[in-house]
Amino acid sequence: MSPIIWDVGHIAHFEELWLTQNLDGPIEFSEMPGLYNPFEHPRATRASLALPSLSQMTARLEEIRTRVLDRLETVEFDDRNPLLRDAYVYHMVLQHEYQHNETILQTLQLKKGEPFHAPRARTFATRQSVRSDMVSFPGGRVTIGTDDRSAAYDNERPRHHVDLRPFLIDRDPVTNGRYLEFIADGGYQRADLWSEGGRRWLAESGATAPKYWTRDGDSWISRTMDLTRAVHPARPVCHVCYYEAEAFARWEGKRLPTEFEWEAAASWDPASRQARTYPWGNAKADSQLANIDQLSFDTAPIGTFDQNVSPIGCHGMIGDVWEWTSSDFHGYPGFQSFPYKEYSEEFFGSDYKVLRGGSWATRSGAIRNTFRNWDYLIRRQIFSGFRCARDA
Repeated sequence: MSPIIWDVGHIAHFEELWLTQNLDGPIEFSEMPGLYNPFEHPRATRASLALPSLSQMTARLEEIRTRVLDRLETVEFDDRNPLLRDAYVYHMVLQHEYQHNETILQTLQLKKGEPFHAPRARTFATRQSVRSDMVSFPGGRVTIGTDDRSAAYDNERPRHHVDLRPFLIDRDPVTNGRYLEFIADGGYQRADLWSEGGRRWLAESGATAPKYWTRDGDSWISRTMDLTRAVHPARPVCHVCYYEAEAFARWEGKRLPTEFEWEAAASWDPASRQARTYPWGNAKADSQLANIDQLSFDTAPIGTFDQNVSPIGCHGMIGDVWEWTSSDFHGYPGFQSFPYKEYSEEFFGSDYKVLRGGSWATRSGAIRNTFRNWDYLIRRQIFSGFRCARDA
């Protein structure tokens, strides 16, 4: 991960580049050259950079933002400039900052501070079952993606049709309680459950449980930031990599959904034959509808947000944990890079799997049913979980 001060500097200079320099003429750079360019300085090298102090960086950010806001007072949202059409570039920069907010929280979660041991778990009104029911999707032709050009990233476009076979998908994300059963049944020791890549990762990592879990006698405890407590059986499992999700699904006699199946389960209403922007409808996401916006600092027990339900009856598809899918990250048919290929196109390929749905650490302005996240198959510091599917 990056030093947090680097993320702050990157936020500031990305804002300066796109909301001042690139608005004055042809797009010259996609990332600001120099200290805060992620391609010039990969994560592993950033701690050795001559980074400014927090006060210096805060002053720089304030100076840039003052100029950006002054310009915003007089900017004309002219359709002839694709950056300004429907205020796209402002939405893009804001979402960029939101995404780095979540990255900073991943870094803070890695920090090993003096733990606070919770004396007693908070009580929630929730379904306590750890085995998830499945709901059915009838299959057929659905729309995937969006044509929105005001906020959606290039990899979410264009909206297109996909024919899906009928399938079943878990009503809820996989819970800690169900995952504990997988561990107790020797899930990490059974080679038959793991793919070839998963077996290599197991041998290299020595993992025996999700990241931040440790054994406490006959029980398991987990750490969320500086809070350490017993693993809560009704919360979605978090901090698992793709290989762990894949092995669990095989143990249950299921599989991971494709990203198209995930999006259809989250958005498609078979009755109206239309897609929703969010599982609950088109009302904007907020922390009353889903566990998002960095307010809980943890996942919530299954069933806490009773309005967060998709047309076919899937719960919690926005918020709590990013959900791994089985899909490699590629562009949609007719994909066009905009406004720079380094955001999406540079990462297309089988090195990355797509995650959907956001987490408790995702800001409300940076998540929707069509939003596509992607990461390496071994990543566990991200706030990632999953739900399973199978053919109908």
